[in-house]
Amino acid sequence: MLPMRYVVIGISGSGKTTLARQIAQTFALPHIELDALHWEPNWQMVPKPEFRHRVKAATTADAWVVDGNYSKSRDIVWSRATHLLWLDYSFPRVFQQILWRTLCRVFTQEKLWNDNRESLRHVLARDGIVWWMISTYQQRRQEYPVLLHSDAFSHLTVYRFRKPKDATTWLQAFTAKTVLRTP
Repeated sequence: MLPMRYVVIGISGSGKTTLARQIAQTFALPHIELDALHWEPNWQMVPKPEFRHRVKAATTADAWVVDGNYSKSRDIVWSRATHLLWLDYSFPRVFQQILWRTLCRVFTQEKLWNDNRESLRHVLARDGIVWWMISTYQQRRQEYPVLLHSDAFSHLTVYRFRKPKDATTWLQAFTAKTVLRTP
């Protein structure tokens, strides 16, 4: 079987990590969450050279699933990936998902990367995740088609999903095809 290296992209809150985990579990692949490589305790960002080093080290294997949108590591991840899955959902859909997920994290105090937790103060701040989603939504939708049509990433098999159901249907169909091919 050929190496499977997937990158799942989409605006913050679109469900990248959820889909990446499902793919990783289905095919027994390592799951690499770029947020886990990017954030240090107390929401401190890893310096760019260290982040890029971590991403390079994490993606040297023959097979993996990465989720994340960091432009500062895109050249590494996308050039090594074989498949790109773009969760291109509507603004209301993603806004609802990120708001619900974030509020749940605030109230449950779910531990995230390096023991970080979301707080209501952080969520409502101008640099919080909800504002980030709102302010980058349109930019990503314009940026990705241009990047995906460039020669640098022409090797990728690209899937663009407009609704969560589309991604679920793809995973079910892909799973069925892969299982049928396996001796």
